[in-house]
Amino acid sequence: MRQPIIQVDAFTNTPFRGNPAAVCVLNASQDGDWMQTVAQEMNLSETAFLEKRKDGFNLRWFTPTIEVPLCGHATLASAHVLWSEGYLSPNEVARFHTQSGLLMARKQGDWIELNFPANPVQTIVVPPELEQALGVPIKSVWHNSLGYLVEVEAAESVRQMQPNIALLKTLPVDGVIVTSQDDREKYDFISRFFAPALGVDEDPVTGAAHCCLAPFWRSRLGKDSFLAYQASTRGGVLKVRYDGESRVFLSGQAVTVLRGELVSF
Repeated sequence: MRQPIIQVDAFTNTPFRGNPAAVCVLNASQDGDWMQTVAQEMNLSETAFLEKRKDGFNLRWFTPTIEVPLCGHATLASAHVLWSEGYLSPNEVARFHTQSGLLMARKQGDWIELNFPANPVQTIVVPPELEQALGVPIKSVWHNSLGYLVEVEAAESVRQMQPNIALLKTLPVDGVIVTSQDDREKYDFISRFFAPALGVDEDPVTGAAHCCLAPFWRSRLGKDSFLAYQASTRGGVLKVRYDGESRVFLSGQAVTVLRGELVSF
């Protein structure tokens, strides 16, 4: 049996930018060990697996080392595949049943809007090793289920920072978001995301991180809608909207860069 697999660059409309994800719309049910092995073989920050059900698709996400409970860019890539490969018509809503509950995606012209749960943060004392690991001055540190959210004073610090990945990996969290208001005024805020504990030293564009960043920046900028940029080497643009209560709407573009088949499993 041959299993199609598609690679998509998410949160971009340009090939080889944004965040790549592999997407498998499964021909037959597979167990988690098989999915983890495929994700390790693909060696991308995320590989998504979809299985059709009556009211949508089951969706699971794997890094090369572990399964994760939520992934924005691989969900965006999955929705793109469902529409571009004819699994859904353009006017149909993509419904995903996941560890994080029901997620939905809608096609809006060349953009795809994802409906995700908000992930508010709580302030904490700055861990002494964190500033050393990041190598930049810290303005404030917050915490939630994703890890640390670190605010720095200068956007240029976000763009130029070269953290100590080995030291980041020793921190008692899965990930670290670093963010600042954009001093170039093209975007409302910029960010980067590091998750070596999950097998991803730096994630190019992270939808889940923006579920934290939306309520965080709403409290500072006093508005609900943002244009955001994740300043990794590949880079990516997101439209972000927070409903002020429990949901964050993330919009991005996506482009298919590779179609293939798994032929031995």
